[in-house]
Amino acid sequence: MTIDWASTMAAVWRQRKEVLRPVSNTDPIGLDELLGIDSQKQQMIRNTERFLAGKSANNALLWGSRGTGKSSLIKALLNTYKSSNLRLIEVDKQDLVYLPEIVDDIRALPQRFIIYCDDLSFEANDTQYKSLKSVLEGSVELPPENVLVYATSNRRHLMPEQMRDNLDTRQVDGEVHYSDTVEEKISLSDRFGLRLAFYPQNSDTYLAIVDRLFLHTGPDCRKTLHKAALDFAHRHASKSGRTARQFFNTFSGTVFE
Repeated sequence: MTIDWASTMAAVWRQRKEVLRPVSNTDPIGLDELLGIDSQKQQMIRNTERFLAGKSANNALLWGSRGTGKSSLIKALLNTYKSSNLRLIEVDKQDLVYLPEIVDDIRALPQRFIIYCDDLSFEANDTQYKSLKSVLEGSVELPPENVLVYATSNRRHLMPEQMRDNLDTRQVDGEVHYSDTVEEKISLSDRFGLRLAFYPQNSDTYLAIVDRLFLHTGPDCRKTLHKAALDFAHRHASKSGRTARQFFNTFSGTVFE
C-alpha cells in the first residue's frame, strides 16, 4: 500500500501483511492538556522544532513511571506540528526487524518522520534492538536526516540490569570502567541524545488534571469531586494522568457535571 503522506499524518506497521496502515483517527490530545511535565514538554518541543527546521536534533527516550504522559506527549507533538510536515510511524518492539525497510521507503520524502516505539524494553537475550541501533546511528550508510526515533519505556536503560552484571566493574585512576555486560546494556540508551525522566505525579498535579477534565463542575461540587478522585487514585495505587482519565471515563456525566 502506497501512503499519500501529504494527507496522512500517521501510520502503524502491520506485521502480518508487512505494510504500513494509515491512521485516520488519531488521538486529538494537545500540549496544553499535559500538566506537571513542563520541563520535559519544553525540551521535546525544542528538539522537534529543530528537527522540523532541518537543524541537528536528537533521538529521544522518555522513560519513567507509568501513566505520566510519555506517550501522550509524543502524540501531542504530532497534533501541534502536523501542519509543519511532521509525520508519525508507530512500530511495535517485535516489529523492529522491519525498521530498516520502513526507513528506506521514507528517507527521500519531503516530510519529517518520527518513528514512535511505545513501551520499549528488551530482555537479556533479545536481539531485536540491533535493528533499532542501525537506525539510531547508521551503519555503513548514515541514518536519514528526515527521521528521528522517539521511544517510551519504563526502564532507563531499556534492558534489565542485574547485580551480577556489575561484578566485573572496576575503578581505574578515579574513573569507572563498566563490565562488558553493562556497557552493552547502556550502549543502546546512549544512542538517544535526549533522555527525559518522568516521575510519579503528586496530588496537586493529579487534581489539576481532574479539574481540567471536569470543566463544567461547579465550585460547590469541587470538594466532593476531589475526594472521589483521590479515593479512586488510592484504589488504583496511582495518581497519574492516566488514572485521572480513567476516573473521568467512569464518572463523566454524573453528579459531578
